[in-house]
Amino acid sequence: MSKPIGAVCNLDCTYCYYLHKEGGYKQADSYRMSMAVLREYIRQSFDHQPGPEIHFSWQGGEPTLLGVEYFETLVNWQRQYSQPGKYAVNDIQTNGTLLNDRWCEFFRANSFLVGVSIDGPPDLHDHYRKDKGGGPTCHRVVEGIRVMQKHGVEFNTLTVLNRKNTKEPMRVYKYLTEEVGSNYLQFIPCIEPIGFDDPNHMWVAGNEDMAVTDWSVLPEDYGDFLIEIFDHWVRNDVGRVFVRIFDTMLGLWMGMPSSSCNFGEICGKALALEHDGSLYSCDHYVFPEHKLGNIRKTGLGAMVLSQKQMDFGFAKEDNLPEYCKQCEVKFACNGDCPKNRILLTPDGEPGLNYLCAGNKKFMKHIDPYMQFMANELKNGRNVLGVMEWARGRK
Repeated sequence: MSKPIGAVCNLDCTYCYYLHKEGGYKQADSYRMSMAVLREYIRQSFDHQPGPEIHFSWQGGEPTLLGVEYFETLVNWQRQYSQPGKYAVNDIQTNGTLLNDRWCEFFRANSFLVGVSIDGPPDLHDHYRKDKGGGPTCHRVVEGIRVMQKHGVEFNTLTVLNRKNTKEPMRVYKYLTEEVGSNYLQFIPCIEPIGFDDPNHMWVAGNEDMAVTDWSVLPEDYGDFLIEIFDHWVRNDVGRVFVRIFDTMLGLWMGMPSSSCNFGEICGKALALEHDGSLYSCDHYVFPEHKLGNIRKTGLGAMVLSQKQMDFGFAKEDNLPEYCKQCEVKFACNGDCPKNRILLTPDGEPGLNYLCAGNKKFMKHIDPYMQFMANELKNGRNVLGVMEWARGRK
């Protein structure tokens, strides 16, 4: 994930785990990734990545603050540094408030996939996602989405699940699918320990005294939210609406590697490149102890394949509590994201994921449906039959 404008944003979301990192840099004019760093990043990406698709994921902060011209430049450099058999694939994550015709014409012309952050209907979205003056933002996000729809831009929605919106799963789902018009949904749980905004400290997983912020999702609410939406989706919307966590689960039930890093056996593949060229093990671990180096001094390939990063990735499985290893849904959960392993297991071992109760409840609930769909796919049949089958279940 590339952070070309660092943590700088035009919003002031209560739960943002990245906004506080703006204070970790001394010079305000350094928040913008320089042309030299940007160019080197693009060149090294083509040189060091072996596959045909060279993925660039532009995030922030709010990357559209850089302006269309900045992205026109980087696309031109992608064309300049492309190699035979290799091509660039771009996506961008935005809060959507700055999107206009020019942005959307650029996205469509250059095949950008746009992720838009929206947390549900205005009263739920605006509770935590406010602008710098404390004002509401949902109406501006929806306006941005309407411009994308007008220009035929491919987009998905990213919804942060928090203490408030998880109480109303179907309101959130129906608003996103029926009113906003999103057919591709991502749900990201918000879990932040008190003190998460200290830029020089990384919480040690397993601290039994750790408390979470009052906006963090509750584990049982998280599981119930996913279950209620899944029950509606599996009876009505399979093949029409795509929910990332449901797609990931189906792959896992088929014995495939996880398409989402948090449910994989190991991690370390979602690195974060900061605006100054510094590379970190993960965008949830942008702390001094997880800095791998800087692309101005060390090649991307050397840092990604370094022993430090290998150790980081395999630590996910190596540090998994015995309680988790014996769990019936371990194949699907794999202990979830290490950053959220902040609880003790029932027998007192550190490293239990905060979402354990919710994950287990959800995964056990979807098991018969996932088995049905996995069997259909393995036998060359369409999974759409699951809707009729699911309607027949009590």
